[in-house]
Amino acid sequence: METSKRAGWREWAGLALLALPTMLLGLDVTALYLVVPNLVDDLNPTAAESLWIMDAYGFFIAGFLVTMGTLGDRLGRRRLLLIGMAAFGAASVFAAFAPSALWLIVARALLGIAGATLMPSTLSLISVLFTDVRQRALAIGVWATMFALGMAAGPVAGGVLVAGFWWGAVFLVAVPVAVLVLVAAPVLLPEYRTSGGRIDLRSVGLSLVAMLSIVYAIKHASAEGVDAAATAAAVVGIAAGVVFVRRQLRLDDPLIDMRLFASRDFSTALSVLLLGLVGFGGVMFLVTQYLQLVEGLSPTVAGLWMGPPALAMLVGAIGAPLLARRVSPGVVMAATLVLSLAGYVLLAVAGAGEPLRVVAGFAFVYFGLGVIAALGTDIVVGAAPPANSGSAAAMSETVQELGIAVGVALLGSLTTVVYRGGIDPPPGLSDGAEQSYRDSLAGAVSVADQVPSAALESARAAFTGGLNVSAVVAGVAVAVAAAACLVTLRRLPPLGARDAQQLVSVESAGDE
Repeated sequence: METSKRAGWREWAGLALLALPTMLLGLDVTALYLVVPNLVDDLNPTAAESLWIMDAYGFFIAGFLVTMGTLGDRLGRRRLLLIGMAAFGAASVFAAFAPSALWLIVARALLGIAGATLMPSTLSLISVLFTDVRQRALAIGVWATMFALGMAAGPVAGGVLVAGFWWGAVFLVAVPVAVLVLVAAPVLLPEYRTSGGRIDLRSVGLSLVAMLSIVYAIKHASAEGVDAAATAAAVVGIAAGVVFVRRQLRLDDPLIDMRLFASRDFSTALSVLLLGLVGFGGVMFLVTQYLQLVEGLSPTVAGLWMGPPALAMLVGAIGAPLLARRVSPGVVMAATLVLSLAGYVLLAVAGAGEPLRVVAGFAFVYFGLGVIAALGTDIVVGAAPPANSGSAAAMSETVQELGIAVGVALLGSLTTVVYRGGIDPPPGLSDGAEQSYRDSLAGAVSVADQVPSAALESARAAFTGGLNVSAVVAGVAVAVAAAACLVTLRRLPPLGARDAQQLVSVESAGDE
């Protein structure tokens, strides 16, 4: 047995390379926010097609993560990264020059499938590059930071590119990144694969049906409400998930080793990630709307206002692993989540015309995200044996994708309910204008030329009230996550102590 090896310049250079596709994946989540108006003028999509252009990417990433994580363990993590990067670059070119809305939807779906190969591959390769516990935690903090920074930079990058070129230029950012990764990865990144048997295709099919159905149900419910289609999709997804779990328990070589969930650390860290991302995903969705629809900021300026929260997230993601060398990671996560509750309090009492309070509140929320994304992901990956790190990484990413989707759906729907209960359409509106006013603040703003200024301010106040209520609900979820960290994860030793324990264990084994 070998001792854990301290990483050198080659490993850190490998991390820098892995940071590029990671940031690119985050950027593609949000880059279309500012591109849609130009895209609509060019391709003239229907309302349903516009929704799928936005959602297909995240939809297919979430659906294929589990499969791709296990595939990387068997096929080779570097090989899957190279295949996925080449596919992502090709699909990006396809998307940039898509001749119609339908072809753009197909391209976005292909980007999602390719992205599902990249996310667990980059994270699991970090566990191969960094065997030292403290260095691995710091490296995962960098990884989490780059993905979140990509999401924060997406709207700004999209606005700059569409202003200087055309809507398709936002996709071409991926091409030079793909070329660089394809050239440098064989030099800087090691290959790692397990000796596991063939992948069970029935398990693959069940996981796809379960994930795609559940994600579709969440997204459909957030857009159309809980109707027959959303209910049917949820039932199919849950049934497929139950059958999937039962099958994994019977297989000698499962797609996901369900024994991982026997670890309290693994299960609790996943739960904390889920609850934390529910709050973050929903609040981010609402804050971006607040800045644009309530405060009237342009998308580019609103994106710049998101800079300070992104910086807070950077501090949390990089600083948490350093602090966790002296303090238990569970205590660090619990204390940070309690601190982030201050952000939810600020959002719960913010009113229209108070962008500084809203941005300050979101900065606390973003700070908490950085910490739990770094330390929670490290706990999940560290709890799995090396042969299962790709699968564990995929589980971590799947939970985070679901958390964001659930947060947007639940808090977005809750805000809509509060909004509709807090408005009273002014008399004299046409049927279409009245319906738009009732539906959402975005609808009210779209008919602003037909609505008295007092009624428009009333709509903005109603939306802000929905944000306040949603912040309270998200804060409760984060408080539960903080309690879980304090109860279950506080017994984890500091990262430095854990590394020393590993070394003593290895030396004792050698003496024997």
